[in-house]
Amino acid sequence: MTTTTLAVLVPLLPFLGAVAGLLLGRTAPGFARPLAVLPSVAALALAVVVAVRQGGGQAVDAATELTPTGSVPVELALHIDGFAALVAILVGLVATCVQIYSTGYLRHDPRYTSYAALVSLFTSAMLLVVYSGDLMVLLVGWEIMGICSYFLVGHYWETPEARAASIKAFLVTKLGDVPFLIGLFALAADTGSFRITRILGSVASGGLDHPTLIALLLLAGVAGKSAQFPLHTWLPDAMAGPTPVSALIHAATMVAAGVYFIARLLPVFAASAAALVVLAVMAAVTMAGSALAALAQDDIKRVLAYSTIGQLGYMTGALAVGDRGAAVFHLLAHGAFKALLFLAAGVIIHAAGTNSLAAMSRMKDLRARVPDAYWTMTVALLALAAIPPFSGFFSKESVLGAAEHAAVGHAESVPGAAGWIVLVSGLVTALLTAAYAMRLWLLAFHGHGTEAPDHGKQPVAMNSVLWLLALPSLAFGLATGVLPDWFDGRDLTPTLATAVLGTGVALVGGIVTYGAWRHTTAMAGRVPLGAVAAHPDADAGLVEAEAIASHAPAYGNVASAPDPADPGRLLLGPLHRHAAVGFHLDAVYAALFVRPVQAAATLVRFLDREVVDTYVRGAGALPRWLGTAVRRAQTGNLQTYVSALLAGTVVLVVAALLVATAGA
Repeated sequence: MTTTTLAVLVPLLPFLGAVAGLLLGRTAPGFARPLAVLPSVAALALAVVVAVRQGGGQAVDAATELTPTGSVPVELALHIDGFAALVAILVGLVATCVQIYSTGYLRHDPRYTSYAALVSLFTSAMLLVVYSGDLMVLLVGWEIMGICSYFLVGHYWETPEARAASIKAFLVTKLGDVPFLIGLFALAADTGSFRITRILGSVASGGLDHPTLIALLLLAGVAGKSAQFPLHTWLPDAMAGPTPVSALIHAATMVAAGVYFIARLLPVFAASAAALVVLAVMAAVTMAGSALAALAQDDIKRVLAYSTIGQLGYMTGALAVGDRGAAVFHLLAHGAFKALLFLAAGVIIHAAGTNSLAAMSRMKDLRARVPDAYWTMTVALLALAAIPPFSGFFSKESVLGAAEHAAVGHAESVPGAAGWIVLVSGLVTALLTAAYAMRLWLLAFHGHGTEAPDHGKQPVAMNSVLWLLALPSLAFGLATGVLPDWFDGRDLTPTLATAVLGTGVALVGGIVTYGAWRHTTAMAGRVPLGAVAAHPDADAGLVEAEAIASHAPAYGNVASAPDPADPGRLLLGPLHRHAAVGFHLDAVYAALFVRPVQAAATLVRFLDREVVDTYVRGAGALPRWLGTAVRRAQTGNLQTYVSALLAGTVVLVVAALLVATAGA
């Protein structure tokens, strides 16, 4: 088969698996698991073949016109360069691991069939985005992912939290998609095409008339899809979905789509210095803010959710300084260790048989009970904290190195301000990332919470996937020597200055957090857990507990007093209560947007019922009254009719005489 044919099959196979799963899952439930796993495995194998054939060389391009439009044509097009080839492998790998893992995690779920089919459709949509060479076709995959996330986040629809989270995810991402769609049309109007290659050619020749406007419109969609400030608030709430879904969304689909889109069209954004500065500021606020929020969360999945937001901020920061190689490199490394983190968290939750164990303050003695999750999550946390030689060190240092390169004015057409913003915020975030990674590891595996029931050894399908993902989390960064061919020839070796700075601040963050944990543990030994309400920081703990209880779908009742041996409370101090609730952004949005819209809806309802309906009822009442009067005149009595006729005749005669007399 040709490379083009194989590439077409990569997104097609999961799509066919989704269709077959929906059609046959109920009538033949025994086929549900093979139909979930085998198409993903086949798509992964074909993606590897496509990447080997592409080899990091010239991009594979193929196109056929979909339908005549009379203006800008829409084409079924492929554009597979080194970035696309590697990202497709990541999507296939994570999707395969999630499908295998789900056979154990959701083996007793009555809706497993529809769940697995939606995961396959989700995978197919992301692969379509990755391989597409036409923006309108890319938009199809972009929107399919949105509707899949709605259904998968709301998988536990019996709970109000899951329903609210799915609606919030859908609406917030759609809020960004409206300007995104306008930006796509404006881009096509300027360049005369939706084809990515033609758009890039037009930009290179100076054919873009409104670069800043187009870039900012597109950034709105990217902020929504990739959960960047200020449209990031949906992602922590999306933890209401099953844990494997969280791994898929955070590691390889949905949130990765926005970063990948900018990497595809980076020259469009680089054509506007203002857009790059806006992107840098957005990345900086996202990185630092999400890291602070992660340090204050008690729910393990919400810590990882804020972590994803921050790591995506690193990627958008790399793009802001004009280095798509560093951005995609971190996207690939992050995809492996973040999928591992979520799936390991799922093992922890599954071990207790209840999602209530997601509250880290209640975890106790888990190291011995889930050894596979302990060791693999340790590897993933070290990669997240960018400790050498784990993969996150190499990819994060490539971002910091690119920022340093731009800050000193060595990056062409990139404002130096953008470089400094990304570099400083990246170093601060590296410190905070190591801090919340250390805190998670200490509270999850060395905590002093309440003992949870032991539900035995976890399924092999779940534990085996953890070790599979641990390999790239540990060794992917060591492949920097062979990757440049797939990264436009960019040297991915860390620079000395940023490597020392980044690793140094990460070690400081981890050590300080460990010291804070030792201090709070010693203090907790003198303060009974039940007496936390009298602790000077009790209010912050209550805010945190309320935040967890309000967002957890099936996490049980976690609104009890938190473990006082939490280093995050000591490190953040008065900032803790605000960071625990995401710096009140949801409350701000509710005040600025939700309540005014609700008030407007109430006013419209009043006007509709009390004004419009009154007019309609009045307009109908007059003919009804007239009809009633006429109906009463129809008695059916012949004498009445003759009398009325004679009376009318007399009236007419008298009127005629009066008129004649007046005329004379």
